[in-house]
Amino acid sequence: MEPRIQYAKTSDGVSIACAAIGDGPPIVYVANFAAGLHFYSQFPPARRRVDTLAELGWRVIRYDERGTGASDRDALDFSLDARLADMDAVVERLGLHRFALFGHVRGTLASIAYAARRPERVSRLALITPVLSGAALANTQTGRVLKAMRPLLEEQWELMTLNIAHLSFGFSDREVAEELAAAYRSGIAPDAYRVLDEADESIDVTQLLESVIAPTLILEDTSVPYEGRIERELSLLRKVAAGIPNARLVRTDDFAKVIDEFLREGGEPTAGAATPKELPSGTAVILFADIADSTALTERLGDAAFRGKARELDGALRTVIRDHAGTPIEGKLLGDGVLAVFTSAREAIEAALACGLAGEDGSLPLHLGLHAGDVIREDNNVYGGAVNVASRISGLSAPGEVLVSETVRSLAQTSAGVRFEDRGRRKLKGVGEPVRVWAVSTEPSLPHLTKRPHQKIVAMKRKGLTDDPIEP
Repeated sequence: MEPRIQYAKTSDGVSIACAAIGDGPPIVYVANFAAGLHFYSQFPPARRRVDTLAELGWRVIRYDERGTGASDRDALDFSLDARLADMDAVVERLGLHRFALFGHVRGTLASIAYAARRPERVSRLALITPVLSGAALANTQTGRVLKAMRPLLEEQWELMTLNIAHLSFGFSDREVAEELAAAYRSGIAPDAYRVLDEADESIDVTQLLESVIAPTLILEDTSVPYEGRIERELSLLRKVAAGIPNARLVRTDDFAKVIDEFLREGGEPTAGAATPKELPSGTAVILFADIADSTALTERLGDAAFRGKARELDGALRTVIRDHAGTPIEGKLLGDGVLAVFTSAREAIEAALACGLAGEDGSLPLHLGLHAGDVIREDNNVYGGAVNVASRISGLSAPGEVLVSETVRSLAQTSAGVRFEDRGRRKLKGVGEPVRVWAVSTEPSLPHLTKRPHQKIVAMKRKGLTDDPIEP
């Protein structure tokens, strides 16, 4: 059965074809050039690899990069930023907040960069036959042969693709090589291939390796006799493994099995158990956060830039919430508000304060409100009047300020270690009785509420994970 193709729109207006194969925790699969979703239907060996992962209980996300397959074929910007924009669009279109990332050969360039720049999204990283730069790839025996053929690209496209296929598989399997060459020809035009090949030579992700914090598996795939294995792979794979802080190198001819085992080490659920984290029933402490004056920020920054910063902050806030034993509600994106529930008022307050610092450091100050009450749990979401009260309280707060209801103050008064400043009884839209609200103020004796999150964000800045300047 063919997967249902969907289209994602990038920040620069390019339509990207994408699809999910299987059910379970997501793996975003970044393929070798012109070998994405298109290859799934056109080249059986590629289909078998994906189907095996799906049968093992994973939801494999494949997509065609711009200029290839069923995506916009006229979009020929193959810069690293454009490739990351393609990934961002697919991730947002499919509603993925945290996922495993799998890069294959040239696809590892974008995979390494994405893991370094979007650490809050990538739970685990797998790299099969990785490369660090297009220049290094072009300097292999295969690369030199193909570069020498560039002048003949337009007139000898069939011969070119046959050479790519034969050099990839050795010259032992002519039938498979011809099938692969045909898939290349239908997946990318000669002019797009030339632009892509030239763009590769300007990309180098070596300096990003140390910024990859996700556990990483580097695979030497022995199932296919890639040319120049000793020349290219062994030294390069060791360099990649040495450069990523939490990486290991494995040699295998069964990459699906090894990846499956690696991902399950991270506690990823199987497909049969891929239900969301159980949300608290009955009484819960509810945190609602929203960007202050988002309309003005959008006008000042531009829609694409604002959404990019908001996505990054959204991921950071969800990490903060989980670090404080909270449960972020999936599907609530920043801009519509981030909603989370807690079983502890103290942990909810600490999380709200840390979220406020993250918003401040991301130059997107937040309105933050907390309330406690009964909630209705349904399909990993929560409903009820208490949720509405938390939202309304957050709207009363000044940017960066945390306001709580009398209920939350009573629950946390002796345990949270903070001061509460009375802001009086306030009338809330949609709520019958006025609600007394309190502003949270941290004591000087509680440095863990102010220093630790800021230091973490400064460290991210120094590693190049955000473009915002470091405050002195």
